[in-house]
Amino acid sequence: MRIAMISTPFLSVPPRTYGGTELVVYDLVEGLLARDHEVTLFATGDSRTHARQHALYPTAQWPPSPLTDLNHVSWAMNRVAHAEYDVVHAHSAVALSLGRLMPPIPLVYTLHHTRDREMSDYYCYFPEVEFVAISRDQSRRETGVRRCTVIHHGLDPARYRWTEQPDTYVCFVARFAPVKGVHTAIDAAALAGVPIRVAGEVHPPDRDYFNQQVEPRLGLEHVTFLGCIGTDRKVPLLQRARALLAPIDWDEPFGLTFIEAMLSGCPVVTFRRGSVPELIEHGVTGFIARSPEEMAHLIRPGGPVDGLDRQRIRAHAVRRFSRERMAAEYERVYQAATARTESAGDPRPITAA
Repeated sequence: MRIAMISTPFLSVPPRTYGGTELVVYDLVEGLLARDHEVTLFATGDSRTHARQHALYPTAQWPPSPLTDLNHVSWAMNRVAHAEYDVVHAHSAVALSLGRLMPPIPLVYTLHHTRDREMSDYYCYFPEVEFVAISRDQSRRETGVRRCTVIHHGLDPARYRWTEQPDTYVCFVARFAPVKGVHTAIDAAALAGVPIRVAGEVHPPDRDYFNQQVEPRLGLEHVTFLGCIGTDRKVPLLQRARALLAPIDWDEPFGLTFIEAMLSGCPVVTFRRGSVPELIEHGVTGFIARSPEEMAHLIRPGGPVDGLDRQRIRAHAVRRFSRERMAAEYERVYQAATARTESAGDPRPITAA
C-alpha cells in the first residue's frame, strides 16, 4: 500500500530526547517498510527514516503551538491531495477537519492523549475516520468515536539490551509532572533504602510543581539526576536498573517507557491506573502497587523485584510489544479503511452523526 504518515512538527522522528508519539511513528514507519509498503513520512527535516520524507520545517518546532501544527498538517495534506496514496495516517487532530477538503482517501487517526471532553465533542463530527486507541482503557473512556480499533504501541526489540545482573539502583524516566509522580518515586526509593536515578524535564505548565516538590528532592543523597535523556542513554539506564518506578496519578493511555523497560528485562513497579493492567503482568513483568509504602516494600534489596526473571520479562515484551506486531495490526486497519471507503464512495458528513 501507498501510505502517507503525518507526524507532528514538534519533534523529530525519532526524537532526540523526550518524545513518545514520534518514537512510535518511527517504529511504525520502519515496521511498515519491512512489510513491503510504500511509506512517505511528513515530519521535520531533522528526522531520520528509510522512508521517503517531506518536511515543511527543517527542524523540530518546540514548544508546541496550534498554528505550527495547523501549518504543518495543512501543508502535508495538500501534498497528499496532489499525489497518489491509498491511506493517510495522521497523528494530529487538525487532520480530521482538513480531511473534508481532501479527495476521498481513507484517513486513520491515532489517539495519543487521555480523554478530553472538548476533543470528544470534536471527534463526533468524523464518523468516517478510522480511529485507533492505544489501549482498551483509553477506548472505553473515549465517548466521541463510533468506531475505534485498539492497537498497543510497539517498539524495535533490537534497540534494547538486557542483563541478568543489574546494578543496585532503581530509576524514573518521564516528564516532571504531578501525574507522573516523580516525587513519589524518590520517596519510595528512600523508604526502601535504594539509590534512584531520575531522568526527565519539566514543561512550563508544571514549573510550580517542579519548584516545590521535585527540585528539593533532586539534591537528596540517594538521588542521581540525569536530566532529559535520549535513547542512547536510556538503553543502558534501563538495562542496568533493578526496576523502573512509575507511580502515576492519572489514567495513563499508554506508558511507552513501560515497554522500553520490559524490553530491557527491567521490571516495572507502578500503580493501577489507566492502561497499567493491560501492560504489566503482575508478578511476571513487574508489580502493581497500592501505595508508596508497598512500592518501597517491592523494591527493597533482596525483595520481590529481585525475584523476577529478567529474561522472561524481555521475552514477554518482545512477544507483546514489538514493532512487527504493531505494523501488522495497523496494516489490517488500513486495509479495512480502504475497503470501507471504496464501498461507500465519499461519506464525508459535515455535521455530527
